[in-house]
Amino acid sequence: MSNEAVQVLVVGGGQAGLAMSEHLRACGLSHVVLERGRIAERWRSARWDSLVANGPAWHDRFPGLEFGDVDPDGFATKEQVADYFVAYASKFDAPVRCGVEVLSVRRNDGRPGFTAQTSDGTIEARYVVAATGAFQQPSIPPLVPAGAPVQQLHSSAYKNPEQLPDGAVLVVGAGSSGVQIADELLRAGRRVFLSVGPHERPPRSYRGRDFCWWLGVLNQWDMETPAAGAEHVTIAVSGARGGHTVDFRDLAARGMDLVGFMTSYADGVISFAPDLAENINNGDASYLSLLDEADAYISRMGADLPQEPEARALGPLPAAAVDPLRELDLAAAGVTSIVWATGFTSDWSWLQVDAFDAAGRPRHRRGVSSEPGVYFLGLPWQSRRGSTFIWGVWHDAKHLAGHIETQRSYLMYDNNSRTSTKVEVSA
Repeated sequence: MSNEAVQVLVVGGGQAGLAMSEHLRACGLSHVVLERGRIAERWRSARWDSLVANGPAWHDRFPGLEFGDVDPDGFATKEQVADYFVAYASKFDAPVRCGVEVLSVRRNDGRPGFTAQTSDGTIEARYVVAATGAFQQPSIPPLVPAGAPVQQLHSSAYKNPEQLPDGAVLVVGAGSSGVQIADELLRAGRRVFLSVGPHERPPRSYRGRDFCWWLGVLNQWDMETPAAGAEHVTIAVSGARGGHTVDFRDLAARGMDLVGFMTSYADGVISFAPDLAENINNGDASYLSLLDEADAYISRMGADLPQEPEARALGPLPAAAVDPLRELDLAAAGVTSIVWATGFTSDWSWLQVDAFDAAGRPRHRRGVSSEPGVYFLGLPWQSRRGSTFIWGVWHDAKHLAGHIETQRSYLMYDNNSRTSTKVEVSA
């Protein structure tokens, strides 16, 4: 067990922690990055086998390094993404320590800084950056009891169709994870029920440009706040099989059973809200809205991009949306497993400082916490819509490193001298 002091302690060795480390090094700030698993561990062990990135390689990367083994317009596999982060850490010799868990962080009593208790000893730090993001603990709604005669697992524990028992599968959640898992199961010959809730449904590409490009030129990545009521709306988009637009009409036509938002469970029967048509229509509206904005941009800029009128040909609603299924008897339908693609919650129990509101959410402005010396990185909408994306977290990390550097310069000032001398503890 060791005891040491650094200027900055970064907790988390994923994309957020590595981005933070790069900018701290550029500012000349001594620091250490602690990761309880491997670098980018969640990409390797908390994703299904066939997962690929949902953005093209030219977009979903840090500015200082391209993917060497992926076509720029291609979609990196989960292993390629993890390997990319390992290569990035090596590129600037990031001080990452793997296999070290942070057990607690507390503010020091009567002196500056914080003390972190870890599985490898104690670390004193003047500043702490929580770079674990907000997607930490799998979230499963308390609807189906553990003793129900059906296997249940979260999407983070799903690996492949062979992992599940024979029989039909209910996938709950129609964001990117839920749709891709449901599609994979359908292609494997399973009967699949997909519970579709509120979502956004962008085109994979339009008029020769990926939707990531469109969100960029339309300044939507830089939106600072979500639209009212859209804070937790999921995005249904896929990079699988070369990338494609998610189309619930196509999934229904291929045999997938679409149902509405799941509401309850009793005696082996699951109930759904009669909102499938509404959810699909709202998703269509978000899709068409982006096409409208893209067309207006092309007209305004005089851009030479090909016409794509077929993109607006949506077709009628699936029959399941017109006459929605309200109840599903699991045994009668042969459903033997449920995959919950219902997102994640946060776990800040290790960060024992006054930086959270009554609901347990971080109090911060662009990642600068209400607790002086504590910073958050990788939060949804931390500074903009793109904050949880690879490139977005890189820019947020740059802002935080600059803030830490500025704060440290104040603490270096000596009021009794015309020159600045150090007046704080070395940590």
